[in-house]
Amino acid sequence: MKKDCLFCKIASKQMDAQLLMETDDLVVFKDINPLAPVHLLFVPKRHIRSINDLEQTDGPILEGLIFAAKEMAVKTGVNKTGYRLFFNVEKGGGQEIFHLHMHMIGGWES
Repeated sequence: MKKDCLFCKIASKQMDAQLLMETDDLVVFKDINPLAPVHLLFVPKRHIRSINDLEQTDGPILEGLIFAAKEMAVKTGVNKTGYRLFFNVEKGGGQEIFHLHMHMIGGWES
């Protein structure tokens, strides 16, 4: 855990957030500035700065994020209407919080 990292504080429950899902390795919560009716963040508990800092051994973390997204898509109903998963990488790619996280957006009327 990095002590000045917002997502580390949320994942370790040092900062309040309404967790929608939690496993041993990740937490899921709503984005505070949603881009869609459903906008969730999938955050590993272990601090990894960005996609650029991933190691080969971090594959299970990415797998966990994707399977958590699949589960949350069912829970939110976007599995039927469609959704998008994405990572912002580094400042030029839109990353604002430098702790690896994946976005899920969806829920628009079809």
